[in-house]
Amino acid sequence: MKLLSATAALFGLLAPVSAAGSLAVRAPAFFDIAQTPIKTTAGAPVNGNNPLTYCADPTTYSLDIHSVDLTPNPPLPGQTLTIEAAGTLHEKIEKGATVLLEVKYGLITLIRQTADLCEQIENVDLDCPLEKGDMVLKKQVELPKQIPPGKYSVHADVYNNDGKQVTCLEAQNIEFKFGR
Repeated sequence: MKLLSATAALFGLLAPVSAAGSLAVRAPAFFDIAQTPIKTTAGAPVNGNNPLTYCADPTTYSLDIHSVDLTPNPPLPGQTLTIEAAGTLHEKIEKGATVLLEVKYGLITLIRQTADLCEQIENVDLDCPLEKGDMVLKKQVELPKQIPPGKYSVHADVYNNDGKQVTCLEAQNIEFKFGR
């Protein structure tokens, strides 16, 4: 549960995802020799040493993320993951704020839940309400040794109690391997 809480706090607060993954496809003509491959259009990357991208234009969010650094990147099973993040909150976060979190293993959805953001951020030593202004987060999380090898993706959407989007982030193809 600590990993879920840290993930929710990281993605919910300092790692801003709603339109990223849209497909760009050209319908091939029957007599074309070459076809255009299907491509995904990823969102803008989040500054820092991390696999995060924004879901949409980050200027529309009330959280301006300056940087997010993960050590090690990529995370390794059985090791400590250090998360360092900095940003500026342009609107107060009140009780009732939520984080919609989805974690997938390949195409299989492992977690899809809406959590109370204020409850989750207590696990990273923050409390609601979060006042406007600069924020810094540094947290260490012990990753379990038993993380099954494969590619994972994470999507997090954060909304204030009035329904306004605070941020949206995603990470694609986070790969865990045996023997790392």
